[in-house]
Amino acid sequence: MSLQDPALGRWFTEHLQVHEPVLRSWLETRFPAITDIDDVIQEAYIRVLKAHTERPIRQPKAFFFATARNLACNHCRKLHLALIEPLDDSDDFAMLDENVDIAEVVARNQELELITQAVQSLPERCRQVMTLRNVYGLSYREIAEQLRISVRTVEVHIAQGVKRCARYLSKFRDR
Repeated sequence: MSLQDPALGRWFTEHLQVHEPVLRSWLETRFPAITDIDDVIQEAYIRVLKAHTERPIRQPKAFFFATARNLACNHCRKLHLALIEPLDDSDDFAMLDENVDIAEVVARNQELELITQAVQSLPERCRQVMTLRNVYGLSYREIAEQLRISVRTVEVHIAQGVKRCARYLSKFRDR
């Protein structure tokens, strides 16, 4: 795959590059937590070009946007995992403070770990919906627009996600 190939370079310019400003704006609106939109777009370029060299793409704009959206969702999923960790080291120093109950700090960290495991055990789409709702605080309508699903489907995923997480966590209730 090389843009030195005039045909591929022309295809890139005509079918992908012209959509970059709109894609960039769309990603910035839909995924405000992502600070490196350029990386997402560059990776989308690479993946679309690779796919096109293997088999011609019929709707390059749609494929380009879908690829970028999926990359952004993956990035948010990784970001979600990072957000589960404490933002500062206050828990690390809590053990040095005689007024802090160490058992309480340990229990809270264990609870966070279990919740993370419960969410990670969800099917991919359900996990995406739960993350967008609970981490980013998006409304059902915003989630539906971002994932291109109906509001009713968002409601179903939230209900299933809550039930599955509760079922997962109930295994550890009496330990």
